[in-house]
Amino acid sequence: METSTEAPTPEPAPDRTPESGPAPATAPAVPGQATAAQASTAESSAASAAAGQAGTAQAADGSTAGEAGGADVTAAGEEPAAGAGGADAGVAAPDGAAAGAVRAAVPPVSLSPSRAGDFMQCPLLYRFRVIDRLPEKPSEAATRGTLVHAVLERLFDAPAAERTPPRAKALIPGQWDRLRASRPELVELFADDADGERLARWLSEAERLVERWFTLEDPSRLEPAERELFVEAELASGLRLRGIIDRVDVAPTGEVRIVDYKTGKAPRPEYAEGALFQMKFYALVVWRLKKVVPRRLQLVYLGSGDVLTYDPVPADLERIERKLHALWEAIRLATETGDWRPRPTKLCGWCDHRAHCPEFGGTPPPYPLPLAAAAPPVQGRMGAD
Repeated sequence: METSTEAPTPEPAPDRTPESGPAPATAPAVPGQATAAQASTAESSAASAAAGQAGTAQAADGSTAGEAGGADVTAAGEEPAAGAGGADAGVAAPDGAAAGAVRAAVPPVSLSPSRAGDFMQCPLLYRFRVIDRLPEKPSEAATRGTLVHAVLERLFDAPAAERTPPRAKALIPGQWDRLRASRPELVELFADDADGERLARWLSEAERLVERWFTLEDPSRLEPAERELFVEAELASGLRLRGIIDRVDVAPTGEVRIVDYKTGKAPRPEYAEGALFQMKFYALVVWRLKKVVPRRLQLVYLGSGDVLTYDPVPADLERIERKLHALWEAIRLATETGDWRPRPTKLCGWCDHRAHCPEFGGTPPPYPLPLAAAAPPVQGRMGAD
């Protein structure tokens, strides 16, 4: 397998498809034959344990909160949150929100890395994004991540010898124009930037991130099998896993490498497992879908100039499968009962939904889904009259 030049690697080193609605008609081109997963549903107790784990998956890459949890970063490969124009079914935007079509709320039907990360970080955040579909303001950091992803994807359209830093930087203005055309709400990012200085600095930072990529990988030596690849697998339990992989490299021997770009910084060692969650999720989907365990998972951190790699084994993927079943069971129970509890962390300061959060004196919108009927009281008697 073609490998890139890697920066000194710290400890091994979190995503992007609609949670509901029809799947895009894109098939992965990794080798193997499609198959259903062999997995069992996790117990409710395991679900509670998984939901209560430390919420590091969203920001474990050391990026800003805007990069870790924003809707715009997900547009580069994860499913968009409510304000990003995603395809999740939801409810009408609350008063004061951007105008949009009214859509009926529906229960979640699939799980992606970023929404799994939302639930682990804060169950109420998951509800606001997936069920209520509350709008979120675009952020500069997250939108820059989307822009950089688009540039790195399009660069591979050029012949190998032309994949140079100047060619990549020249793609930035056009990709920014396309992004604004597809996401009109991004206009507000620089609405108060009359002289254009802030936009110029923002674009310069995008250029810096793109340039740094060339110190970590050599695109002239890479021919990706897939870019921005939508993958979906339905496990034997019925749980549907979905995501979009930034890049898939396939060696002549058939070995598969999954690559994900991050515009933030590499995580500290204590957050390495959280950073790997997304990659193991993708590896599980590829394994269950194609009977191929990826040879390598590779995270390219443009913010710090690090390349973190991990070589999974089936036992790793079986563990992540059990964890996802447990998470899904917890999500199912919360959906049925309407019990979505906030989980305060330092990331709360970056949340767009504090006005609706009880931890900040807010009130969530009326729950838009029917609640499961409570079990009737048991009738009967024990013992002698």
